[in-house]
Amino acid sequence: MELVQETPFRFRINPSGAMRVPGVIFASPSLLPDTHLQPLLQQVANVATLPGIVEASYAMPDIHLGYGFPIGGVAATAVREGGVISPGGVGFDISCGVRLLASDLQRNDFAKVASLVMDGLSRRIPRGAGPGGVWSDLSDRDLDEVLRGGSRYVVEHRVGSQRDLDRCEDGGGFEHADPAAVSEQARARGRHQLGSLGSGNHFLEVQAVAEVFDEAAAHAFGLHAGQVCVMIHCGSRGLGHQICTDQVRTMDRSMSRHGVHVPDRQLACAPVDSTEGRAYLAAMHAAANFARANRQLLGSAASDVFRSATGEGLKLVYDISHNLAKIERHEVHGRSLELCVHRKGATRALPPEHPDLPTDLKDVGQPVLIPGSMGTSSYVLAGVRGGGAFHSTCHGAGRRLSRHQAARSVSPKALRDQLERRQGILVRGASSRGLAEEAPSAYKDVSEVVTVAEQAGLCRTVARLVPLGVVKG
Repeated sequence: MELVQETPFRFRINPSGAMRVPGVIFASPSLLPDTHLQPLLQQVANVATLPGIVEASYAMPDIHLGYGFPIGGVAATAVREGGVISPGGVGFDISCGVRLLASDLQRNDFAKVASLVMDGLSRRIPRGAGPGGVWSDLSDRDLDEVLRGGSRYVVEHRVGSQRDLDRCEDGGGFEHADPAAVSEQARARGRHQLGSLGSGNHFLEVQAVAEVFDEAAAHAFGLHAGQVCVMIHCGSRGLGHQICTDQVRTMDRSMSRHGVHVPDRQLACAPVDSTEGRAYLAAMHAAANFARANRQLLGSAASDVFRSATGEGLKLVYDISHNLAKIERHEVHGRSLELCVHRKGATRALPPEHPDLPTDLKDVGQPVLIPGSMGTSSYVLAGVRGGGAFHSTCHGAGRRLSRHQAARSVSPKALRDQLERRQGILVRGASSRGLAEEAPSAYKDVSEVVTVAEQAGLCRTVARLVPLGVVKG
């Protein structure tokens, strides 16, 4: 499959075969893989065959192979013109995302309490693949209300403030979630995991603002140079995974009835405006609400630890997801269309003056939170006017090696030594295998990913953060 470079940071796959639109990859040559490039291009091309897709099958600079869709994939389908929704375009960790909280502590002051804070976080933050959470004894009624209300329910009945809702994407939850659309198996998997990190690339990291590139935006977000922050990266845990599994099976069985044909069964889909499409949206919204509540509880637990150690808690900067499908209105070739925008490993980046922004962020655009790979920088970006790909940008560094490859190529002992002794990063709770799987060498250069996204006109850089301590499963 031929990849044509259109600009220094934009590549194109011209339509062929069943492709309805071109494929567009925002990248630099060095961010494209040296090996296995063709399977990645094939995934971008396969997405371009979905019924109702408009404009292009997009991929962000952190693109890598995923289930059906590439991770870093963005695709929009026209709802009123037979457009489909595909669980593979959201992924198994529905509403996986990032929450950033800021403290009043400066980096120099943190050194005095670093061990106290990190030990406290290690005790308070549940992590790992199994059960266990800040709120792990939910009744059936509580679980229904979390699935229905997201962070709103946690703030109203357990812990949080109005700012926690104002500074969370979608006000902390989707309104049209339906707990009845969630299977008993998914409920059982999530019931004992609310308020937990999970494993893999999920983490809670204490960071410092190393550089500010946009003073006005940073001030609006509540950030300044030298400030200590906490970044939380996690999602909907086993509940979201099971919902995706259930819905892929349902849609796979329904495609022939809807006359839908896809080149890869991992792209199983159904018209958005069908019984199956509406059921998936209702269940996906419930999983997203679970994920927002999950991060709300983790953020509050981290704030408690900071308050105990320093006398001051944490204030939410923003909470945003990077695995979602949303019904949005966009102009396409001069027509205003209702679209189902899939973002899988991609983040919505609303521009200044967008009506969905909180009032205090109207002038600067939406915060976009980009976690680095362990031991490297993370970034705060903002949406820009005229941003492409339906106001979307990258979501992280993007894997370069599989977890198995990373575990074989890195010594956990040497990596821990590098992080703790040479970089001064306090590591808590990571298993040797988990540490090796998430080594920085397993990922692309996050700084280059962010630079390419900005140069491609998808976002602008506001601040760079560096790790001081990390809690992992």
